[in-house]
Amino acid sequence: MSSKKLLLLAGDFVEDYEIMVPFQALSMLGYEVHAVCPDKQAGDTVKTAIHDFEGDQTYTEKPGHLFALTYSFADVKVDDYVGLVVPGGRSPEYLRLNERVIELVRGFDEAQKPIAAVCHGAQLLAAAGILKGRECSAYPACGPDVTMAGGTFVDIAADQVHVQGNLVSAPAWPSHPLWLAAFVKLLGARIEL
Repeated sequence: MSSKKLLLLAGDFVEDYEIMVPFQALSMLGYEVHAVCPDKQAGDTVKTAIHDFEGDQTYTEKPGHLFALTYSFADVKVDDYVGLVVPGGRSPEYLRLNERVIELVRGFDEAQKPIAAVCHGAQLLAAAGILKGRECSAYPACGPDVTMAGGTFVDIAADQVHVQGNLVSAPAWPSHPLWLAAFVKLLGARIEL
């Protein structure tokens, strides 16, 4: 599995667990994870936000950590990667305004490479126009984005995952064990303990 590369799209106020846990878990499995952000270089940082579920009408948000990017956005080419990870948090709402980000998401989908989107990550998929006629889970508040993009919103528990074709989607970070396992399976990796 060594030297297989994954792209992880990030931006300021990406959800803390949704960038840190996948980055660490996928790196542990031997993938080279290129965490990138538009207009930033390897070694620059993005701020994270911690979203939690504490009984309110929606999630709460608290300051997280600084996450160091591992690759320069300007150097990204879809052909170099075996899959794409789109974490949630606040970043997808403005990353979808970047035409190069949209081109990348479309490129991964056109190549039928595995794509994992968690929580608000579905906003990027919707903006890229890749959800028409497809099923996708997300944080429930993003359900209208999925529907308006021509997709079918799959409303599942926060700790569950939905897989359709090359798309792995999940509502929130409690689903990490399931969506990471489903994504790695799509990548063709076998984990034996």
